[in-house]
Amino acid sequence: MSSFDSSWLVPDWPAPAHIQACCTTRLGGVSQAPFASFNLGDHVGDDPLAVAENRHLLSLALPNPPHWLAQTHSTEIKMITTPTANAVFPADASVTRMPEAVCVVMTADCLPLLLTDQQGTVVAAVHAGWRGLCDGIIERAVQAMAVPATTLLAWLGPAIGPKAFEVGAEVRAAFMAQAAEAEQAFTPQQNGKYLADIYQLARQRLQAVGVSHISGGTHCTVTDRERFFSYRRDGQTGRMASCIWISTNLTSA
Repeated sequence: MSSFDSSWLVPDWPAPAHIQACCTTRLGGVSQAPFASFNLGDHVGDDPLAVAENRHLLSLALPNPPHWLAQTHSTEIKMITTPTANAVFPADASVTRMPEAVCVVMTADCLPLLLTDQQGTVVAAVHAGWRGLCDGIIERAVQAMAVPATTLLAWLGPAIGPKAFEVGAEVRAAFMAQAAEAEQAFTPQQNGKYLADIYQLARQRLQAVGVSHISGGTHCTVTDRERFFSYRRDGQTGRMASCIWISTNLTSA
């Protein structure tokens, strides 16, 4: 196992030993409030020097610098073909078969989704906010991995929980227009709005394309103030990173 910080989440899933993955928390960095302390987002108003130091600390646990994305709640996929990151790509998911190339997404309520196949030949990191999720970011990422969906393993990282994610009727309608079963993920409230279960919505989308091995989906970024950043809770806040790569270092895998 790589030398991950003890506060980070490590997926509990049946991935091959050479597939390495982790999700940072807000703990262990140098940023000051409201970004305290391990903020990895360079677009949220934090001190650039603090972000750079936090990213350096992250890199110590990775084989190469991660391929950061400029996330815009789109369905754009970046195919990574080199292990060394040298640019920021406008996309909301990345896919690679390149050993030691690190896929990464940043979140602070949106759902981070990590994927690999049972043989560990391809990996993906997906940023699934409700817009991207509704528009098909999961389906596009699965397609880009170019392996049978039935061989894929999925891990749902920390996101806004089903008791905290209040949305309007238009969000429910948008999902139901895609799939009637989405209704099961929305609980009506007395104010005319709904509580949405982004974990359930993601599971539905994964299962619809043939992915049945789904792990994770047990955290709430809003209620777990100590461990997680939450945009819904705090407004101005930091970002966590979910990373995945194919390792060639068998002594750490």
